[in-house]
Amino acid sequence: MKRRLHKKYLVLILAYSGLLLLIPYVLDNRDKSAQNAKLPQQQPRCPDLENTVALLWDNGFKANGSDAAENPAPTNKSQSRTHIYLHATWRTGSSFLGELFNQHPDVFYLYEPMWHIWQTLYPGDAGSLQGAVRDMMNSLYRCDFSVLKLYAGSQNITTAFIFGWKMNKVICSEPLCDAHQRHEIGLVREDRCAKCQKRDLRELERECKKYPVMVIKGVRVLDLSTLVPLMRDPAINLQIIQLFRDPRAVHNSRLKSKQALVKESIQVLRSKKQTDKYKRLLVPSNRMNRAESYVASAMELICDNWLSDMMLVMNAPPWVKRNYLRLRYEDLVLRPMEELQRLFRFSNLSTFPALERFALNMTHGQGYSSDKPFLISSRDAKEAIYAWRERLNVEQIGQVEAYCSEVMRQLGYERNSVVEKTT
Repeated sequence: MKRRLHKKYLVLILAYSGLLLLIPYVLDNRDKSAQNAKLPQQQPRCPDLENTVALLWDNGFKANGSDAAENPAPTNKSQSRTHIYLHATWRTGSSFLGELFNQHPDVFYLYEPMWHIWQTLYPGDAGSLQGAVRDMMNSLYRCDFSVLKLYAGSQNITTAFIFGWKMNKVICSEPLCDAHQRHEIGLVREDRCAKCQKRDLRELERECKKYPVMVIKGVRVLDLSTLVPLMRDPAINLQIIQLFRDPRAVHNSRLKSKQALVKESIQVLRSKKQTDKYKRLLVPSNRMNRAESYVASAMELICDNWLSDMMLVMNAPPWVKRNYLRLRYEDLVLRPMEELQRLFRFSNLSTFPALERFALNMTHGQGYSSDKPFLISSRDAKEAIYAWRERLNVEQIGQVEAYCSEVMRQLGYERNSVVEKTT
């Protein structure tokens, strides 16, 4: 009888002890859930949105006719001129990616031509701005550069004004200038190019038509759907290389150059100002200075645009997927040889040892500095990739991981273990 009574007491003591241990655990988790709920969470893939995107492609097919819709592009890439757009956003490593094409002797490369539109139309209606960007690209891919006169405020535009001319291999090489040899691989020296004679746009247009591949790099196309008409146009047959980067690294880099990116960040936010969410983002946070607040808010919208782009491609017809290449900056700089070959196969270009050595040297430099973030230089790729771990605080990392969570999952970026342990 006593033994049975002892067992009952033992069970009661164990149950009570377990309850005492469970209560703090439940309260702690409830606090964590409340903290996480305060952070804006990026929505996972939405079936309704995916259906809407699929409908967009279907409607486009009917508008263009069934044959053109199934495959509006020429089937033999070797018999047609190749047009490529490097689709990126600020601080994703797009300058380095563009430089790989700038170095290739078969590529006519244009650096940020849409900058002229942003300088002229800002601040303005974001929808009109994106339409103007697309119309400019439509002309540029046809080697018609007269469109630049609409935004330059002058009819006398020369090569000493456009396309990052002091670093442009085409503009700084023969026959336009003898500062460099087109077939020689290496960064263009700005001091040499600055001495080049100014050339009329018509001379540049004639050069443009000689090249089998034309590449435009830009960061001012806010979402991929803007480019759909150019992808459908069989005369252009636009191919897209979209560059992604770890959102935490992008945010870190954007904060380092926040003063230079305030104007662009506000324009990005204005592109969705009609929704309640982005009205909230346009209001500067009291905890940050105004520049930092705008840059941080724009990062949330950038991740939303990335997710929309992914769904657009995911629900696109096969010919679109054939003309689209997703690229992660981390893969490009950690495996430059492999990724360079993949890029050039997609672009109908051949690689060669000198260009491969250039890519390798550019990613295996000494150290990394963000003092001059817009300068193309040789650097230690690993240090550049993981710099955000040392420079962002736990709260900043947690915020980016919250509102870019679905993008990170889709791209294969793991959450920071330090943040997970403290949240």
